[in-house]
Amino acid sequence: MAGSLCLTGCGGGPQGGPGSPGATGDERTIRAFDINPQPRDKVKDGGTLRWGINEFPAQWNRNHVDGNLAMAAVISNALLPGPFWSNEKAEISVDRDYVLAASVTAQRPKQVVTYTLNPKARWSDGKPITWADYQAQWQALNGKDSDYHIVSSTGYQDIEKVARGKDDHEVVVTFARPFGDWQALFAPLLPASTNGSPQAFNTAWLNKIPVTAGPFKFGGFDQTAKTITLLRDDGWWGNRAKLDRIIYRSSEQDSLIGAFSNGELDIIDVGPSAPDYARAKATSGAHVRQAAGPDFRHFTFNGSSELLKDQNVRQAVQLGIDRQVIARSDLQGLDWPIALLNNHFFMNTQEGYQDNAGSLGVHDPGRARQLLDAAGWKLSGAVRQKDGKTLELRFVVPSGVQLSKSEGELAQSMLAQIGVKLTIQAVPSDDFFSKYVIPGNFDITPFAYIGTPFPVSSSYGIYANSPDGRTWNANFGRTGSAAIDQAMSRAAQTLNPARAGTQANKADRLLWQQVNVLPLYQRPQNVATRETLANVGARGFYNLRYEDIGFTG
Repeated sequence: MAGSLCLTGCGGGPQGGPGSPGATGDERTIRAFDINPQPRDKVKDGGTLRWGINEFPAQWNRNHVDGNLAMAAVISNALLPGPFWSNEKAEISVDRDYVLAASVTAQRPKQVVTYTLNPKARWSDGKPITWADYQAQWQALNGKDSDYHIVSSTGYQDIEKVARGKDDHEVVVTFARPFGDWQALFAPLLPASTNGSPQAFNTAWLNKIPVTAGPFKFGGFDQTAKTITLLRDDGWWGNRAKLDRIIYRSSEQDSLIGAFSNGELDIIDVGPSAPDYARAKATSGAHVRQAAGPDFRHFTFNGSSELLKDQNVRQAVQLGIDRQVIARSDLQGLDWPIALLNNHFFMNTQEGYQDNAGSLGVHDPGRARQLLDAAGWKLSGAVRQKDGKTLELRFVVPSGVQLSKSEGELAQSMLAQIGVKLTIQAVPSDDFFSKYVIPGNFDITPFAYIGTPFPVSSSYGIYANSPDGRTWNANFGRTGSAAIDQAMSRAAQTLNPARAGTQANKADRLLWQQVNVLPLYQRPQNVATRETLANVGARGFYNLRYEDIGFTG
């Protein structure tokens, strides 16, 4: 599935471990994860964890296009099942709380995957988790019914059938076409009742979390206080959760660091903000945990915008932006190597990474001006015009995120040099994705993608072409091509990682021409926590065990 979205700069192959250098040759230590790992017997029983978040999601079905948010994942990962678990090296194993075994049981004539489900696993309404939940999820997400407003059909569209095995706890998935990242599917898994109809899929989880199946259960929303409460679920069949409850408190990003410094919160994502990073480090009894992950900062260009529908104009604007200056500004003071990201699928620290940006990845205002001239956009005073229209672009940012505003101001100055006017429009954080990014109400916008251990399948939906010119799902740049889809499909359909990487890099070269997403840099995960907080922090590829999170003192 597509990587989640993040407001502040929050897309695998093996992850660089401790001591892995950045692409610059910088030898400072980059950790694969930094979560203060502690055995369960060292973690106290009980307590409340106060967790600061920078958005208050409305749609809690993460397979819905509006629910594909980083904070929705942070919260619902404590509540919902998935078949697999990733360690900090992106090595995948079954999550035995839900699945006892899963493997490819046939490759010819067709790929078949067989899952043996844990018979103890059940939904909070008492119903067991069975093959029928898997079948319903495939039917909802395979893309055949456009009334399901899905984030992506990647992988599910390659399945021919999902059937009951020898009993209700055996799932047999037969693929029409090979799908290499099959372990990325069915996470999070939702009950068959949610996936059974478009109406339920689209609305049953809107401002509601009706059913759970994790170490925590839903406690309630407080729309006034902007809090979401989770409670330990005593019906959970796995290790008992250490914490009594988790209270997530939503606030705009610039308010979170104040609340953390004042002792009102126990954990926040600092993001790549040097002032917030310094303030968190200076907070008594706190620690800023830092790790590399599959997360990258970028600008998305809206190809459906009247002013950016011409690829030459998008290329010109891209060439007019000095990414090195933006990366240096964003990362200054974060103790993180400044290295541009020149790939849409692989991070600098990942196997398979190669620089595909070429001449389109450099700052070249001279060539940018030539492209704009050739496209008919002529200078009229300081700003270009064509057919009576001014080349004035809206750079939409969430309010309260200083980093985004600074990026806009830098880009504004750079683009003025090629005759493009950039206007910064700050919008409420809670509306940023739902009312602006997802509907395409912007020209350029900055945010970050939170990736997964599956670089091809997690990115597929971001770049997939529209089947009808109107439905874009998770492709917020609203541009694509048959050639990009073909290369991504070939990457997804091979079970050979090296061949998959070759095809992904072919798609990446085409994406640099397309100018849909402009990658900036691999984003450091900076998470401020209380020193006594264990088993949570900057997780990299590591899937948190929410039942093990708690305090040591």
